Amino acid sequence: MNKIDEFFAEVSQNIERLGNDHDLQGLGRILLREMTRYKYSYNFTWMGRPMIQLPQDVIAMQEIIWKARPDLIVETGVAHGGSIIFYASMLELLGGEGRVVGVDIDIRPHNRVEIENHPMSKRISLVEGSSIDTQVIQKVRELAVNSKKVLVILDSNHTHEHVLQELELYSPLVTQGSYVVVFDTLIEDIPDEFFDDRPWGKGNNPKTAAQEFLKTNDRFEIDRAISDKLLITVAPEGYLRCIKD
Repeated sequence: MNKIDEFFAEVSQNIERLGNDHDLQGLGRILLREMTRYKYSYNFTWMGRPMIQLPQDVIAMQEIIWKARPDLIVETGVAHGGSIIFYASMLELLGGEGRVVGVDIDIRPHNRVEIENHPMSKRISLVEGSSIDTQVIQKVRELAVNSKKVLVILDSNHTHEHVLQELELYSPLVTQGSYVVVFDTLIEDIPDEFFDDRPWGKGNNPKTAAQEFLKTNDRFEIDRAISDKLLITVAPEGYLRCIKD
């Protein structure tokens, strides 16, 4: 075994130990809960645009993109556009003609202007409308028609019903070795008081949707190593790796 292989073998052992350390994993959930009180994820930008993600999950997405090398990334939920700009910048580093499709029911004019004027806009297509609307799905499929490797990120309406529909509609686009990433599965693990003004909460959220989806779909499995090594993530059990074409 060469030195590089030795290093990554040690990393794998570290991650396995982290996953088996229930006290430490519990501390991670407590820290995440307390950070959420302060909207911690709102504090960060990518190339000037707010991205509303935890730095840990940004690193995880970078690793996934570099390894899977998608030529199309589809994200539902655009907000300020920081995430799609991040994905576009990763595709820029990879080279080639890779593109990002951002889908949102309401792309606010001031955000659209900033996204369309950004240096990474050349790799971005915006689709306005509900992510589960028939016409929106058709548009995304048209944009994906020549893509060989597709990565999907779900980060829009977080209700069980909506996310389950997204999983059923978008997962067929995902290719073997890539992922569908279901963000905000943490909703199941923190108190309902955080979501008093939202239509989602315990028993009705992205994690429950992902769990139901996996019961009947054998193309995907949870990549637990990602959550185990991050310790702090908005997507526990939400990194779903595609294992079959």
